[in-house]
Amino acid sequence: MEALSAPAFAALERRQAPRASREQLLRVHSPAHLERLFAAEPADGQAFLDADTALSPGSIEAARRAAGAVCAAVDAIMAGEARAAFCAVRPPGHHAEPERAMGFCLFNNVAIGALHARAAHHLARVAVVDFDVHHGNGVQAAFERDPALFYGSTHQSPLYPGTGAVGERGVGNIVNAPLAPGSGTAAFREAFEQKILPALVAFAPQFIFICAGFDGHRADMLAQLMLTEDDFAWATRQLRRLADDLCHGHLVSSLEGGYNLTALARSVGAHVGALLGEGNHDG
Repeated sequence: MEALSAPAFAALERRQAPRASREQLLRVHSPAHLERLFAAEPADGQAFLDADTALSPGSIEAARRAAGAVCAAVDAIMAGEARAAFCAVRPPGHHAEPERAMGFCLFNNVAIGALHARAAHHLARVAVVDFDVHHGNGVQAAFERDPALFYGSTHQSPLYPGTGAVGERGVGNIVNAPLAPGSGTAAFREAFEQKILPALVAFAPQFIFICAGFDGHRADMLAQLMLTEDDFAWATRQLRRLADDLCHGHLVSSLEGGYNLTALARSVGAHVGALLGEGNHDG
């Protein structure tokens, strides 16, 4: 938030996130999943759902607003109030499966937003591109049987959660581009240019979402992909251009991973700057 308070971002319109409705959550998650989470939230202290994923007082409120932010961003864009939006939310979402919270994620924010776009705005084809260092198993699980939904991911492999192999293709709508530890800039950009972007063009989406995880940064402690904020800005520019070409610029980005706070701030600034059109070049 401090990074986005810089003068370069003075033109941003900032909105508070509403709570996702039960109807919106149920487009991805089962009633049993919701009831388990609501019942597990403690009155004080922490309650662990697994070794990584904890609830504390207010976690469900935060998670509902994280998912609600993505849905509200979709509504604003479809109403012509903006062409693109960045949802600065926690908890993240892309590991949350329809029946399971995991990997710090309670509700699958981007998948909920994508299905909201389709249900509320009658869009036929919706795409998610994920450059978090971890594979978004939850988005893949929600999308993999539906040819009208696209999921493309670059991610380090091997790494948590162990999914995201090239052969995981759903019904032809899943494109995984796993990268070895230490891959760095060249391999990341090649995967985008040779695999993710051509598949996205062929899918011809009417709305594009970004799972914007910045834990692939060289300074982040959870992985070793060795990227920089310039790589995230470059990927964002490619996706923004395609959104302009394919779907009237309709683009929503939602924050996923990023655990070195200095690197996270720099990366978010670079990402949002690219969404705003700053540094619009191929380099």
